[in-house]
Amino acid sequence: MPAVRPARRRALREGVRACLAAFLLFSFCAQAQPPAQGAVATAHPLASAVGREILQAGGNAFDAAVAVSAALAVVEPYGSGLGGGGFFLLREAGEPARFSFLDARERAPLAATPDLYLRDGEVQRKLSLDGALAAAIPGTPAALTELSQQRGRLPLAQTLAPAIALARDGFSVDAVYRQRASWRLDALRADAESARLFLRDGKLPAEGQHLRQPELAATLERLAREGRDGFYRGELAERLVQGVRAAGGIWTLRDLAEYQTVERAPLRFPLAEGRELIGAPPPSAGGVILAQSLGMLERLSWREAAPVQRSHLVVEALRRAYRDRSQLGDPDFVRAPLQRLLSADYLQTLAAGIDPARATPSSALPPAPRWREGEHTTHFAVIDTEGNAVAATLSLNMMFGAAFTVPGTGVLLNDEMDDFAADIAGSNAYQLKGSSANAISGGKRPLSSMSPTFIESASEFTSFGTPGGSRIPSMVLLSVLAYLDGEPVSAWPAAPRYHHQYLPDVLQYEAATFSPAQLQALRALGHQPKLIERDYGNQQVLYWNKRSGAVDAASDPRGIGRALLVSPLRAAE
Repeated sequence: MPAVRPARRRALREGVRACLAAFLLFSFCAQAQPPAQGAVATAHPLASAVGREILQAGGNAFDAAVAVSAALAVVEPYGSGLGGGGFFLLREAGEPARFSFLDARERAPLAATPDLYLRDGEVQRKLSLDGALAAAIPGTPAALTELSQQRGRLPLAQTLAPAIALARDGFSVDAVYRQRASWRLDALRADAESARLFLRDGKLPAEGQHLRQPELAATLERLAREGRDGFYRGELAERLVQGVRAAGGIWTLRDLAEYQTVERAPLRFPLAEGRELIGAPPPSAGGVILAQSLGMLERLSWREAAPVQRSHLVVEALRRAYRDRSQLGDPDFVRAPLQRLLSADYLQTLAAGIDPARATPSSALPPAPRWREGEHTTHFAVIDTEGNAVAATLSLNMMFGAAFTVPGTGVLLNDEMDDFAADIAGSNAYQLKGSSANAISGGKRPLSSMSPTFIESASEFTSFGTPGGSRIPSMVLLSVLAYLDGEPVSAWPAAPRYHHQYLPDVLQYEAATFSPAQLQALRALGHQPKLIERDYGNQQVLYWNKRSGAVDAASDPRGIGRALLVSPLRAAE
């Protein structure tokens, strides 16, 4: 008997502590303040203004996401559009909040095969980059209609109206548009319809010149009027298929009719100090790379490290996380070992293998297949005064996608088929090999690095995301580290950038990231720094302090995006 009493006393004490903790947590949650303002941050000022307009009209974050996506499809044809796809990370307000991940990634046409781009035994990569054969089945129109119908508050016709007006009335060409179009000038010239819409007499339109897209306006109007079937069935679907097949593509009406978005459980990973990472699951590799990198860094005391040593630890964590990317693919086709990749034991093993005084040559790690990915997308973030939030990364893959516009529709198609591993045995223009997990197959979604990300705790909510192809996870990681370091919101997207992706074994960096002395120190550690000639990425971030209700947002200073705080209109207004 006496031996039992101490155990009972311990159990009682533990029970009291648990009850007290639960009471305090409940009391704290009950006192959490909803966002005092809405906020929207996008890569283009006109799209940000559209998001603000919808929030002020009584729409919620999901309505604003629909409107912003459609507006970006008009004013950023180089980054996203109705002919592309993407990922939407969603937070639905409540106690507790509900998180979901809307996968609107493009699907390979059902007739696609692993040898789709083989000619005389050689992969012809241009076929997966330019023209109708490069295009997968778009997912963005389905996502917009589903978000509106299932989570929105306003009618689809109202949320699409601003984008319709922008397409019909036009917008002014800016320096960014001219730069992006110059990078794809030859491909745009090669397609008569794209040249007519996006160029002027085969040349770049002048800055300030008005660019109108009346056919795209008509397509958006049809989508607003008929919903999902307005794009994937009926007259427009027939026109899309006819245009693609006439240009050498393999789409069928069945491809369009059977396209479905997939609502997946987001990747969730516990972080230190009561935070949780809520991110993108496969077919994105971004969430896994972020979770692994943060999991390793938490075991390496990165905060206390001097600047060069911190960069060394970050690079070594990225090296190992990117190495594991090749084990991922479309979860409807490939079973990824997520439980093992994110287990505490595995992350401890990876962290323990990092030498604090020396870079690990990638060749010294167990081999893994190489990979590639297009580099341009767009990202936006929005939150409303109820606490609903959306972080969305949308893409056409390369600038202006496949540079092929289906005549009479205004729909510029993606070249996402290039994100598949078109050649498992060989290498591509970036000296990157493919992975069998990401081989081409009919109906399959290509692997992506797009990484819309939330980090939430009892006291804070944050949102991160950026375009940038294979560099997306490293960019988001550096912004997250700036947040965890307590830096102001404006500093998160402005953080100096560097990147390592396992192979090639180089440390890429922006010009302002490292001083000459720091570069020398990194070389002494065994790294191979390589300057990236131009800045990259275009991050958009949000912050909500649940204690005070304060909201903040920021856009990347490298771009022309704009972050806007949106005060709710008073009843008299």
